[in-house]
Amino acid sequence: NMLHSENIQPISYLQTHAGEIADNLKNTHQPLIITQNGKAAMVVQSVTDYEQTLESLALLKMLAQSQQAVAAGKVVSSAEAFAQLRQRRGLQ
Repeated sequence: NMLHSENIQPISYLQTHAGEIADNLKNTHQPLIITQNGKAAMVVQSVTDYEQTLESLALLKMLAQSQQAVAAGKVVSSAEAFAQLRQRRGLQ
């Protein structure tokens, strides 16, 4: 997602256009950068997009943890895992 200049507004715009901003966030799914004293101060996004961001971050964290487990040799093949389960349950 590339930010366009219309996605960057001063804090006064947020104060005077809150309803319009809320509608735009829902429709465009683009975050809005709010500046204060000419510097980026906050990001405003819809709740739906925020929740999707959190879900994506959680999935990326799980993926990273899985990759670390593989790299550390802390995983076994599915065949080995099932064999261990069968052995524990006396099914061999």
